[in-house]
Amino acid sequence: MRADTIAAIATPPGEGGVGIVRVSGAEAFPIAERLFRRRGRAPLQSHRASFGAIVDPATGETLDRALLLPFRAPRSYTGEDVVEFHCHGSPYLLRRVLALVWREGARPAEPGEFTLRAFLNGKLDLAQAEAVADLVRARSEAQLRSALALHEGALSRQVHALGEELLRLLATVEAHIDFSEELGDLDPDALAPALTRLLQQLESLLQGARGGRILREGARVAIVGRPNVGKSSLLNALLGEERAIIADIPGTTRDTLEESLLIGGAPLVILDTAGLRESADVVEQIGVERARRAAERADLILFVYDLTAPDWDADRALLETLPTHTPRVLAGNKTDRATLPQRQRALQAFPNSVLISARTGEGLDALKHAILTALELQRIGEETPALTHQRHIQAVEDARRALESAHTALVQGYPPDLIAVDLRSAWLALGVITGDTADETLVHRIFRDFCIGK
Repeated sequence: MRADTIAAIATPPGEGGVGIVRVSGAEAFPIAERLFRRRGRAPLQSHRASFGAIVDPATGETLDRALLLPFRAPRSYTGEDVVEFHCHGSPYLLRRVLALVWREGARPAEPGEFTLRAFLNGKLDLAQAEAVADLVRARSEAQLRSALALHEGALSRQVHALGEELLRLLATVEAHIDFSEELGDLDPDALAPALTRLLQQLESLLQGARGGRILREGARVAIVGRPNVGKSSLLNALLGEERAIIADIPGTTRDTLEESLLIGGAPLVILDTAGLRESADVVEQIGVERARRAAERADLILFVYDLTAPDWDADRALLETLPTHTPRVLAGNKTDRATLPQRQRALQAFPNSVLISARTGEGLDALKHAILTALELQRIGEETPALTHQRHIQAVEDARRALESAHTALVQGYPPDLIAVDLRSAWLALGVITGDTADETLVHRIFRDFCIGK
């Protein structure tokens, strides 16, 4: 596949100031020489832009005045000869230039094929290649930082270091297998501390896995509570706009309203749900059922209660029916109407509550801080790389299980052969992250989700 030349439009669909047609492969430079007219006939110089005209060699027609940017292998994105035609950003013009490039010997690039070639040519490992797609899709500062850290090899370096340590331990165990007469029996006391350190490092990676996934995909936060506690008002306050209908009539919200926003650079999906109560209204019953499903599927439950209510027995009863495995933040609303004794009594009834006013905005900053803390997004990636892809998480979990098995076999005095099998399994699992041990099916499954031209 790498012997041929590929081409695609590398800029997003639609009009723009500049559009890029990217070509990679052995014929990239010959195609550029045939299509691009510039002053002089000196050979194209790598990494030096030229101004000229894109001309159809069959008719002599000039399609555009453009820049040509050539990159000689291996100093290119793909590791092959690459040229880029930087044209005016007309979609029609770009399609004509691309068709001309195809006619001259290139073929249409498949989704992600430029980055796939970069991986196959050793320019990127598999984790870094996935970060390219993350950079393209980043919607927040936090996502951008996370993707950039992955692209620059933060996770890859740690995985390689773990892999090298595993290979060192594996070599020690296999040496005792092959040369048992000379080296004697394997000493558990010498090997166990190293296995423990590796397990601790894997556990450290996994601790940030949930926050990393949320950072990449966005956290679903369900606003839950009884009718008329101010859930819709809180949604509007968080969004900074009147998105949900507000009324004093109980049961106004009958469906789940979903909106996206950023809090502290983290992407969140906020769901305003129907007030949870018993109702004879069929439509409201459907809304209540949807609210309960939203709470069950949420990454965080934001439970809202009314500070001015005469009692909170119904709120406490409702809170006990919500999923216990899901993190939750409690918000006592309507501080603008609540007296000081009511506030104090609420903090006794609902410890660790954040007291807010959705109407005036009081306490919203503290509520946002509490949401980020509950989602474990405050310090994500600061000490160890965040595991933002599910396949990375699975690979680390597989490696941890294999290492736990090796540790058990070691302390229980099992034969070294079994310990070696587990150590090799752990190394193979980690290698899937960077692509060192990934099979062809996995590689192509990853790159098929890329956009064409990347």
